[in-house]
Amino acid sequence: MLNAMTALGQGTRLVYQKGLRRYIFLPILVNVIVYATLLSVVITRFSGWLDHWMSLVPGWLDWLSWLIWPLFVISLLAVVFFTFTLITHLIAAPFYGFLAAKVEVQATGHIPLDDRSLARTAIDALGRELVKLAYIAPRAIALFVISWIPGVNLFAPLLWGLFSAWIMAITYLDYPMDNNKVAFSDMRRRLSNHWWQSLTYGGLVTLITWIPLANLFLIPGAVAGAVLMWDQHYRTARELTAQDTTDRLRHNAKTPP
Repeated sequence: MLNAMTALGQGTRLVYQKGLRRYIFLPILVNVIVYATLLSVVITRFSGWLDHWMSLVPGWLDWLSWLIWPLFVISLLAVVFFTFTLITHLIAAPFYGFLAAKVEVQATGHIPLDDRSLARTAIDALGRELVKLAYIAPRAIALFVISWIPGVNLFAPLLWGLFSAWIMAITYLDYPMDNNKVAFSDMRRRLSNHWWQSLTYGGLVTLITWIPLANLFLIPGAVAGAVLMWDQHYRTARELTAQDTTDRLRHNAKTPP
């Protein structure tokens, strides 16, 4: 049974093999530019943000400053992380969707059910990212508010960790599902039904996104790993039968009589 670590390892090896390498360099370049830009903003402004939020702590909680300060740091880092993630994936989504489609063909032998043109796929990928953003943003804001409530915020790091794993599962596993015409609501239901696989994969991807520089080269592997997870855990038998039929029809259409 394929697990998160194995999927990520196999996916990373796969995308750097001949035939797929050319599909990963443009997303990496996009990530490098976005990360460099956002990192420069964070480095110059982080201390000011932290001082501002610490100034809002009421005087009667000064005796808890030793605990509140690291919680503020963790919360701000979580917000920065989500900002980085949302922006980079919004920009790189069309490339990742195309990469996922190529990986599916090479790794599983199945052609994605989606038969849209490249341009249409790119446009729809951006729309799908906005749907994800509409799902993520209010939940992230609610969790951010909770992070500042005295007492309750003691659980904020754990909640952010679980939320990050869930969002990363949605972000990456959606690429192959979108390519196979799985609706966003249906995708979330499937992830919930296989919650252990979803959270472990999302958690592992969350960890690698925190690795400076290396994450830029591991993210394409996470996309490929998500395709392997889709094929192993989330694709239904009915879809597999339909996929086999579609593959045969496409093959016969290309084969001269």
